[in-house]
Amino acid sequence: MDGETRLPLTLWEGRDAETLSDWLREHPGVEVVCRDGSPAYRQGITAGAPEASQVSDRFHLWQGLSKRVQEIAGAHRGCLPAATLEPEPAAKQLTSADGAAEARYTADTPARRHAKRLFEAAQAVADTGRSYSSMARELGLNRRTVHKYAGASSWQECVRRRYPRRPTPLDPYLGYLRQRWEEGEHNGVVLHQEIVAKGYRGHYQQVKLALQPLRRDLPLEEAHERPTTPREVARWIAIAPDQRPLDVSQRLSRLLSHCPELRRTHELVRDFAHMLGVRDATLLPIWLDHLTNAGLPALAGLAKTLREDEAAVLHGVTSRYSSGMNEGRITDVKLQKRIMGGQAGIPLLRQRVVQIAHLRRRYPEPNPPTPG
Repeated sequence: MDGETRLPLTLWEGRDAETLSDWLREHPGVEVVCRDGSPAYRQGITAGAPEASQVSDRFHLWQGLSKRVQEIAGAHRGCLPAATLEPEPAAKQLTSADGAAEARYTADTPARRHAKRLFEAAQAVADTGRSYSSMARELGLNRRTVHKYAGASSWQECVRRRYPRRPTPLDPYLGYLRQRWEEGEHNGVVLHQEIVAKGYRGHYQQVKLALQPLRRDLPLEEAHERPTTPREVARWIAIAPDQRPLDVSQRLSRLLSHCPELRRTHELVRDFAHMLGVRDATLLPIWLDHLTNAGLPALAGLAKTLREDEAAVLHGVTSRYSSGMNEGRITDVKLQKRIMGGQAGIPLLRQRVVQIAHLRRRYPEPNPPTPG
């Protein structure tokens, strides 16, 4: 890719250093090369364009750091339950709303009566030793249905279970919505505007759906928090503090107060994020020392890798160049491969990808007409 025109230059097969170095020798004058952390690319650029400045792509730097954070969270998996808030003990006496909700799910409904009848019919013929297909023909039911009811120990097992819903970004504001509803504010638009002022970033439709139980005199359905995974922790730490949803901030705060290793990791990640934000690599050597001395093998290994490529990492923090323009072209390559059914070779694929990009630049699509 040309870093100035943002157009593809060529496409070759493989990821070896020789192909890259040969192409750079055939095209002298390259001054800056942006790449990921691949040693093969580093060697190819050094051999083919030794005078060029190498820039380590910021996305790949951040991605590599996030992977190490996930490794640390996995190594301290025993601390992750601290992020989940312990459920409050159930009250001895149910409120009227709780009683209504409980009665709703234990009532003698037609569906439950139908399940009981099917269970009794299947159990009546299950002891005859006949095949499920024969029993299904006699009862006029599907073979799988007979197998389900004949193998159950009670008809309650065959009733569709009600699983707790998964957490949503609205959950931290349910208490406020319940309070405002009891105070007499039943307008969903107004309630949505109020929680938006408190930090909620979701759509009004979510608030509308959450208020439906209150309109039927039922309690708001509480979410069931799933166990926290190392991947979630890495994503929470990578998000800027002012961009985190309220529930994520609360769960991460509980986790960091419980695990000193993850708290130290969080501090180091935010330090690197600040360097990327201001494009100032003055503190990069000190930050690498902190990685080494943090007492965490994953971060020490990352520090060793970055030191081997420190000049390119420094340029990656401060330079305006990145490999972001490549991602769209990679999608274009995949599209062209699917269009050709995988039958064409690299020369034809290279021709299509490069020429189509230049044609799009030369003949851009017309702007759609403005309505009204």
